[in-house]
Amino acid sequence: MNMPQLNLPNAVLKTKLVEGTTQVFDAVRKKYLVLTPEEWVRQHFIHYLNLEKNYPLGLMGVEKLVKYNGMHTRADIVLYTSEGKPNMIVECKAPKVKITQDAFNQIAKYNFKLRVDFLVVTNGMQHFCCAMDYENNKITFLEEVPSY
Repeated sequence: MNMPQLNLPNAVLKTKLVEGTTQVFDAVRKKYLVLTPEEWVRQHFIHYLNLEKNYPLGLMGVEKLVKYNGMHTRADIVLYTSEGKPNMIVECKAPKVKITQDAFNQIAKYNFKLRVDFLVVTNGMQHFCCAMDYENNKITFLEEVPSY
């Protein structure tokens, strides 16, 4: 599968071919997954968070179950503090998917339960990171994702 160059540092992903399907190794979940365009972005973003922003893989959760209004949804990446408190949610879209209000609405649903400090929405080409200020009911867009 030919995947696009992303607006992220290049990551060396471990892949293998299984019955004609490319699979990629997820270092967080410690297993191979089908390589889809969204998974391509997710794996690059995991490497970026780990190698560039120094977030330990052990403090990341991938496809974390979040209950919202009785529905079960899954957050792409959740980063935790060393105390185990959710600190950041990352919503990944495929590179061809335009980042719209819907993506922000989706991540806001996850955050309704998790109440993290930072929200990130990315399609691998564009990245939006915002800091949450619950006291003043404000959201501030940041220039870049904060380091661990």
